[in-house]
Amino acid sequence: MEVCVSTRIETLEFQAEARQLLQLMVHSIYSDKDIFLRELISNASDALDKLRLASLVDKDLQVDTSDLHIAIEVDREQRTLTVRDNGIGMSRDDVVQLIGTIAKSGTAEMLRKAKESADAAASRELIGQFGVGFYSTFMVADTVTLLTRRAGASGGTRWESSGEGTYVIADVDDAPPGTAVTLQLKPADTEDHLFDYTSEQKIREIVKRYSDFIAWPIRMATDGTATAGTATEGTETAGAATTGVQTLNSMKALWARPRDEVDEAEYHELYRHLSHDWTDPLEIIHMKGEGLFEYEALLFIPSHAPLDLFAQDGRRGVQLYVKRVFIMDDCQALMPNYLRFVKGVVDAHDLSLNISREILQQDRQIQLVRRRLVKKVLSTVRHLQTDDAERYRTFWKEFGPAVKEGLLDDVDNQEAILEIVSVASTRDPEQTTTLREYVDRMKDGQDDIYYLTGESRLMAEKSPHMEAFQARGYEVLILTDPVDEVWVERVARFDGRPLRSIAKGQVDLATADEQEGAEPEREQQKKDFAELLSWLALTLQEQVKEVRLSSRLTTSPACLVGDTYDMTPTLEKMYRAMGQNVPHPKRILELNPTHPLVSGLRKAHEQDGNSDVLGETAELLYGLALLAEGGELTDPSRFTRILADRLANTL
Repeated sequence: MEVCVSTRIETLEFQAEARQLLQLMVHSIYSDKDIFLRELISNASDALDKLRLASLVDKDLQVDTSDLHIAIEVDREQRTLTVRDNGIGMSRDDVVQLIGTIAKSGTAEMLRKAKESADAAASRELIGQFGVGFYSTFMVADTVTLLTRRAGASGGTRWESSGEGTYVIADVDDAPPGTAVTLQLKPADTEDHLFDYTSEQKIREIVKRYSDFIAWPIRMATDGTATAGTATEGTETAGAATTGVQTLNSMKALWARPRDEVDEAEYHELYRHLSHDWTDPLEIIHMKGEGLFEYEALLFIPSHAPLDLFAQDGRRGVQLYVKRVFIMDDCQALMPNYLRFVKGVVDAHDLSLNISREILQQDRQIQLVRRRLVKKVLSTVRHLQTDDAERYRTFWKEFGPAVKEGLLDDVDNQEAILEIVSVASTRDPEQTTTLREYVDRMKDGQDDIYYLTGESRLMAEKSPHMEAFQARGYEVLILTDPVDEVWVERVARFDGRPLRSIAKGQVDLATADEQEGAEPEREQQKKDFAELLSWLALTLQEQVKEVRLSSRLTTSPACLVGDTYDMTPTLEKMYRAMGQNVPHPKRILELNPTHPLVSGLRKAHEQDGNSDVLGETAELLYGLALLAEGGELTDPSRFTRILADRLANTL
């Protein structure tokens, strides 16, 4: 260490961990180099906040707080960029402590892992865990100079380093109040994501993206064209050449202002900025959390689904800010995947500026905020459902299939989601119904909530499984979204009542008295059809697991049903489309004993049970049952040939 006592100029070494961090920065482990400006502006904003607070607490502190701001100064010829503030400033000891060392536990271990990691992506994640801050400037600068003077002090401090392991620190008599950081910029290298940071356009882009809502004005001397709505000190004529000082940020953190102080048009403008959607949002949610973890949230429910709602690489999550500083564009830790269409901003007060996605996923405070946001969104939709049916219908039409994914992923909110679920039913061909409304309309003595899944409403309504329910006036829910096949199996109950597929298991809608009165006839039918059922089970053993008489059919000759816990054909098809080799469950063939085809088949079998024609009729019967529910024949050409021959014989 070299010391010049007379002028108090010292050349000091960085703490060992700080040197290693500088090396990691210089070698571009952190790919997004634009964040250096975000870091400097954030530091400047903190300094202004601290000065304002100090001036309120210490009445003897003689400081000027009339024009607190952040200034960005560019010298294109010298290739320098300066970020200046007139905030609290730092003393010499502050500079040594804050910049010369990293006083965070575990830093050395983090750096050791980063150095040992051969994976660049893994190294970047480690960087994100302990932050970049001031050191990020060395990603873009050959030399960094800091000039600062603490509020109330008579002299200042000058700090300079090239990031090679040492820094020079000196006392300065004529330093202005606040802090100025000047970067001697490296040459631009776009392949390495090192841009020209003397470019006014680039600076505007970074400020707009990361620091637009900083509470203090960020000013820059410009040599360009004024645009309408841009704050300019000097010439303000829109479209005219200007050489004034412009404020680059809007400073309009709408989420930090009471809702009654914000115009609807301002909310809509922010929504368009966040979503790139030029229609107005369906609903605005403004909330604030206080206590151990403070935050503000401003969320928007769009009025229509984005094109990438079901795309794997679609945009997810809301924007995360920390004290108005932009951190993350798609913070998935704050919003579950089934609410991925929600846009907005969450501004946390107590998070690190450089928290990583991995830490966010585990952070208890973030998880608490997430739970509150989800409950608020679901309660807002519930409010729409009860108070604004038209907007609720719009919401469910656009986002219902995505929301139902939450019935699989979000057990804690499953009941709340079930309350807002809306599905088609046989009661009304046009309007959907909620589960609550269905339960309220259930018949006396009805214990189960009946449903049928299928590819379309028309196909479900015409299904043979519906016949007995339609004949007796029972309402059946019609579920046609792919996710319906999964959630009804997972949820199983609503309001204590089982959800039951009418295409599975045994169905008997007769009352106890009706069952008792029909028992003799049923016993006789079992005897009459016993041989036919056995023969069909043997003939169709490759296709079905059982053949039995049905109590659910009134007009169709036959239908296929699954056992209670069998996978449905539609769900099987979905899994196979995703590349999963699931087993193919055989189903049960049910026959309508009163249908002429079935009764005629019984008589024909009694006369000649070994007839080839009889075997072909069995194939036709199975094929008709399969087609009636929208299934696919394994051998369509054989089916059509047998059917054509049979039709020809009737002419």
